[in-house]
Amino acid sequence: MAANSVSLSIPHTVAASKNLHSIQSRALIAPRTICFPLGSKTGDLSLSSKTVSMSRVRAGASQLMNEPVDEKRSITSPTVVQVDLGNRSYPIYIGAGLLDQSQLLQRHVHGKRVLVVTNERVAPLYLDKTVEALTRGNPNVTVETVILPDGEKFKDMDTLMKVFDKAIECRLDRRCTFVALGGGVIGDMCGYAAASYLRGVNFIQIPTTVMAQVDSSVGGKTGINHRLGKNMIGAFYQPQCVLVDTDTLNTLPDREMASGLAEVIKYGLIRDAEFFEWQEKNIEALLARDPAALAYAIKRSCENKADVVSQDEKESGLRATLNLGHTFGHAIETGFGYGEWLHGEAVAAGTVMAVDMSYRLGWIDDSIVERVNNILKRAKLPTTPPESMTVNMFKSIMAVDKKVADGLLRLILLKGPLGNCVFTGDYDREALDATLREFSKS
Repeated sequence: MAANSVSLSIPHTVAASKNLHSIQSRALIAPRTICFPLGSKTGDLSLSSKTVSMSRVRAGASQLMNEPVDEKRSITSPTVVQVDLGNRSYPIYIGAGLLDQSQLLQRHVHGKRVLVVTNERVAPLYLDKTVEALTRGNPNVTVETVILPDGEKFKDMDTLMKVFDKAIECRLDRRCTFVALGGGVIGDMCGYAAASYLRGVNFIQIPTTVMAQVDSSVGGKTGINHRLGKNMIGAFYQPQCVLVDTDTLNTLPDREMASGLAEVIKYGLIRDAEFFEWQEKNIEALLARDPAALAYAIKRSCENKADVVSQDEKESGLRATLNLGHTFGHAIETGFGYGEWLHGEAVAAGTVMAVDMSYRLGWIDDSIVERVNNILKRAKLPTTPPESMTVNMFKSIMAVDKKVADGLLRLILLKGPLGNCVFTGDYDREALDATLREFSKS
């Protein structure tokens, strides 16, 4: 597979530039290595006990520090990351004040009717601004809204029906556009509603949390939870665009800010070692909402996500590696109760468990274990699951995880130097049992 190149705006440290948009550099994406068993076809990644391994993103330190300043670039123009999916490709717009740039949204609204789906927390903050952006200078567009209750515990079929109720009551047709305004829950539910309503209508993502901006809004995973498992009902359905207005993070609670950083840290661990090293130097700046640090972290995260999705849209193998810590984390969310822990908090504890298991297998050295624990603690994230979680709870919930194939639980584990991982069912079951015993009650 040939190497790709992706344009990055990368300050080596936050102090490198007060204006992130004046820094430009190039980073080479190294070829991903897919390990197939003998006789398999490259188009077939149904892996029961087989392995997918992935190499890391590489960008030399000199590249990060010494790129020339582009004085001509407008400070208000968005950074654009492209998700390359052929005729279904779409842009991710990243920048401050993008909700004030109405043309960005309006160019992706194909019909005259729009339904904005948001929640009780976000609506008072950004709904009016979003409606204004959709209609400014465009009187032919009419906007309907539906405001859902806030929280993971409402990511269910009953709440989803409120979106369908509104769409049908307003007689929205196949030329309408759904707009998701909110965090990951709203994005997942609105996307699934768009995928299902009239068998598919256009939709746009406007994520307002770190978690959604760096991960869930990109790649087309949509869906709802079932009482027996997280995200068990859903569809792959791509948006027309993703608009990341970083100003929306100004109103994000501190706990939500920290939760989103779990997904940022993930990218460094599985495929981008130098991004992880940058995070180690700048985690406090991210928590403090330094604009340059946040803009860079969002952009580099989106570039990592877009690169993987472009190669493996429907998670036949490579994309599954983005779920580091999620198998353990989803078990925590399901077992402890949806919404009791934020998604990123559960993923953080799950990541520590995956790293512990990787070390028990002899696949990584103890320095990686120490660095993972350290950065998650500095990010104010949990590194152990809730005390109420038991070994049996983990096992019963993980048995219905989406990565189970032919009854075999496949996991994403670190293997080799920092920035490398595998998606595999080929591991010593005793290592898994030992990790579960270490982190939960018998």
